[in-house]
Formats: sequence, C-alpha cells, structure tokens
Amino acid sequence: MQKENAGHDRVMRNTGGKEMNPVMVTLSSYMSAAAGRELPDSVVKETKHHILDTIAAMVSGADLIPGQHALRFARAYGGAMIATVVASDILSGPIEAAMINGVLANADETDDNYSTGGAHPGCAIVPAALAIGEKNGIDGTRFIRAVALGYDVGLRAFKLVAKGGVLSETHNIVGTFGASAACGCAVALDTPQMRTLIDYASQQAGAGIGAWRQDTEHVEKSFMFGGMGARNGVTAAMLVEAGWTGVNDVFSGPGNLFQSYAPKADPGILVHKLGEEYEVRNTIIKKWSTGGPIQSPLDAIHLIRQRRPFEPDEVRQIKIRVATSAADKVDDSVMVNLSMQQMVAILLIDKTLSFNAAHDEQRMRDPDVVRQKAKIKVVADESLERLLPKRVAIVEVMFNDGTVVTERNDTVRGSPENPMSSEEVAAKARDLIEPVFGHEKCSKLIESIFALEEIEDIRQLRPFLQRA
Repeated sequence: MQKENAGHDRVMRNTGGKEMNPVMVTLSSYMSAAAGRELPDSVVKETKHHILDTIAAMVSGADLIPGQHALRFARAYGGAMIATVVASDILSGPIEAAMINGVLANADETDDNYSTGGAHPGCAIVPAALAIGEKNGIDGTRFIRAVALGYDVGLRAFKLVAKGGVLSETHNIVGTFGASAACGCAVALDTPQMRTLIDYASQQAGAGIGAWRQDTEHVEKSFMFGGMGARNGVTAAMLVEAGWTGVNDVFSGPGNLFQSYAPKADPGILVHKLGEEYEVRNTIIKKWSTGGPIQSPLDAIHLIRQRRPFEPDEVRQIKIRVATSAADKVDDSVMVNLSMQQMVAILLIDKTLSFNAAHDEQRMRDPDVVRQKAKIKVVADESLERLLPKRVAIVEVMFNDGTVVTERNDTVRGSPENPMSSEEVAAKARDLIEPVFGHEKCSKLIESIFALEEIEDIRQLRPFLQRA
C-alpha cells in the first residue's frame, strides 16, 4: 500500500495535480493485474499458437539476408550474456536480443499479421517477452500472459491510430506498445509503474517512415516491423524497473499521446472490451509463407484446384481481385515472397508453396516461372477495400478450352473465421524449423511450447532455441 501511495503522489506531481484520464486509469490497472490474471483456455491455446508461429519465423528467418545481418550485428556487439539470440550460439543483453530476434521473426514474411494490414504484432511482442523473460527468469504461465497482454494493448493502439491517426506508418505503434505491455507484465510492474511504462512506450512509438519499401532485401522492413518495437518495449520496461520516472498520465495535458498520434480518434478504443475480447484471437496465422495480401488468393487457387485438378499449361489467364490498398504492395513486387505473380506461379507449378520455394530468388528468373507469371494479372478492387478488415479475394481462372472458374474467398485460412488447428500450426512450424534444427530438436521445441505451463523458468527453452 505504501508503494502504491508513493506512486500515486508521484503521478499527481507529474500531472500537475489534475484528474487522471479515465482511459489511463483503466488501462494501467488492467495491465498491472495481467501477470496474476487467469486467461480463458481458448486464449491460452491461441497464444501458444502465436508463440510457436513466431519462434518458427525466427528460426527460419535466421538464414535469410535480414537474419544474417542481424546475427552478424549480435556477434559484433557483444554485451552481457543474458538472453538467447535464436538459431545461434549467441547470448546477449535483453535489449539487443529482443531487437535481433524481432528482425529474425519478420525476415521471411511467415509471421502473423492483422487482416487490415499495418500490424505484425508477434514479431515484436514475442521476442521482447522472451528476452526480458529470460532476464527475470519468469515461468511459462507468466510468459503466456505477457504475450496475450501485448496483443491486447498493441492492437488496440493500432486501432486508435488507424481510425483517427496522423501517422503514415503504424507497425512501430503496434510493436512498441505491444512489446512494452508484454514486458511490463513479465516483470510485474505495479499500476503507477505501468503508467510510466506507457509514457516511455509513447515516446518511442511514433518512429518509422515508409521508405522501407525501397529496400529490396527486406532488412529495413524487418527492423521496422519487428526489431524496433521489440527493442523499444524491453527498453521501456527496463527503464521503469531501474526506477526512472516520467509523465505518469501521457494521455492528458499538452502534447499528450492522443493529440500527437490520433487527434480524431476515440481514446476509449484503448480499453474497449478489455478482458472480453482478446486480440490474439483476432490475429491471422498465415498458412502460406508469404505476405498477408497474398494469402486469400492462394487459398482460392488451392480450392479451385481441389474441385478441378489442372496443370499450369492448361491455364490461359488468371485474374486476381484484391483490395486497393493491398494491390500496390504485391503486384509484381521485386521482393520475391511479396510478389503475387511469383507466389501464384510457384503454386501452379509445385502444387504447393513451401517456405524454401517462397524465398527462392533464383526462381524469379526461371523460364517456367516467368512464363506462368505473364498470365497473372492483379486488379485493385475498391469494393473489396470496403470489406476490410476481411481480406477477400476473387480469383478468375480462364482455361485454354475457354472455360472460366471463379472462386471468391472470404475467409483466409488462419483467420478468426477460419482458424488453423494445433496440428496445422505445428506442421507449418516443422516446415520452417526442421531444415535448421533437425527433426528431434524441432519436435522438442514444439512440445515445450504446447506445454508452457509446465515450464518453471523460460530459460529452459534455450537448448531448443540455440544452434551451434
């Protein structure tokens, strides 16, 4: 009680004695109670799915160009040997480990995403919670609760700025607020400390510009989507742990969060249905190892092929309608696994889309692939834009005999409306992890994540995360 009163006095000093914003009161209280709050079984299960999916993305991303850059940085940087850098033999400080693992997690486009775009929560939240969790030796249950809270806070922050915001880039908002909340839960900050945490998250969250689209090697994107937010979240929590003070109601007064980032938004979005609607259940786990806007068209072609099996050379043309905001991101993108034409051509030829095939740049010049790509046209459809956050795609396949088969896909596999089973999530993880770790270690890692409640110290995962 004495600690709480001291925190309250500090809050009143730093807010000039004014009444605290009720959104801050609700949010900080909810966040401080999260470490001891039981989650519904369905939320625990879904959180484990997203933890496994994100760790699998880290492992598979380690051998791609962004991952190689990240691991090179980790080896050169040095620092305290506290936290695991996934898919390596490196231990580093928690801030560096969170950043590097965040880059690994987004390196290959297999990480989870929100259906509207602009939000890749797992690649920042899970690395941050893992790094600070190792620093503090938290148990598996606390880790699950921290990650779930990160999704709840990060995606509500995204909704706030998406509906009335002034920022052109939202990925760091999601990552920084989500990772900060997860880390605050992991170290069990009290309510006044959570207010300071929110302050330091707010100060770091507005960074990021759209220039990452010009980096064809995906390095800058991986930092912006995953590494930066993960680093910011661990930093915010460690500053508060170390006793730093700040503005304890950054939602009020001049220059507050809402004025700075979302002057037209309803602040109540940040606390809407907290404890009732869990955002981890609203986040898509990708079936295919490629960008979010490509998932629904791939599902549609897979469904067409199930009804009418065909070979690629039987196809004259494929017309793919997607939302207007998605079309410019994926229409013949120079990034191999963000190119709609490339991914569909591979699916036509291989009859599936493996992780390796989705990241094989050499196949962009393969004559067979180039021939199939020439048949594929992406059409921006304003009517589908209005259906977001549902990612709807309409695929029209015209065959050489003149017949046309059309498939409208309204429910992406892995979405809340069409979720993947535990077996499907594990199968995807094996495709990503086994080539790097081998069958035995991969199986033990998957088993450990599905049994996180039995882990007394999250550092027990380390043998299954490292690579010599």
